[in-house]
Amino acid sequence: MLSSQQINQAAHHLVAARKAKTPGPPMPEAYRPADYDSAIAIQERVLELLGETVGGWKCGTPNPLTGPVFAGLAASGLLRSLPCAVPGEIGLIEPEIAFVMARDLPPRATPYTDAEIRAAIGEARMVLEFITTRYADRDSATAPEILADAYNHHALFIGPVIPNVLDHPLESLPVTIRTAAGPLFDKIHPHPSGHPLKSLGWLVPFLNSRGQGLKAGQIVTTGSYAGIVEAPLGVPIHVHLNGFGSFSVELITDRA
Repeated sequence: MLSSQQINQAAHHLVAARKAKTPGPPMPEAYRPADYDSAIAIQERVLELLGETVGGWKCGTPNPLTGPVFAGLAASGLLRSLPCAVPGEIGLIEPEIAFVMARDLPPRATPYTDAEIRAAIGEARMVLEFITTRYADRDSATAPEILADAYNHHALFIGPVIPNVLDHPLESLPVTIRTAAGPLFDKIHPHPSGHPLKSLGWLVPFLNSRGQGLKAGQIVTTGSYAGIVEAPLGVPIHVHLNGFGSFSVELITDRA
């Protein structure tokens, strides 16, 4: 586990890249995280340095190669208006199903049951996660470094409500993403955790083990039904998820 000083140095390193709006150098070895607890502590310190509050969570069942798929989402990055600013000259997008919590699930000694977790969900929404990295050489970043960098999260566009979503099979869904020029993605794709509820069901005890909990109003996004899709800037992008509905976004660059 890194020391508090090392965690602070690592967080300042990532904040510098965020403020520059361009990927930066690798994390120096002197404060590079090598474990997941250090990585999550860096995540938290980044949000503190930016003056952000947690408005939601990104999660998925752990991958044996990458460890926890987890990040606290800055409230300012929960987007509801257009256009959406993304890093660089192309958008990296992930269509997902997210849950908005209707009640708190505070930390407690007794684990929450699946029924309690499900009952705490207020609504489900179609969302689009925008992906980025604060490392210029993304491929050389270790799993803890990626986790420290909010697991590649940039922002989350919150789309329309999906009524009665849990009454439908959600293990895999047909997804179409297109522009006027043609489709960017059009296929049936499995959910990376097997089902969105599995992601949420992992997050609740994980937060509980850290003395944290979910709060009413927070949004939990649960994993992409298309992997990462490259999308152009400056044109309408239409996203259709199963028979649940569709929405459109337009992306612009966040760089000067």
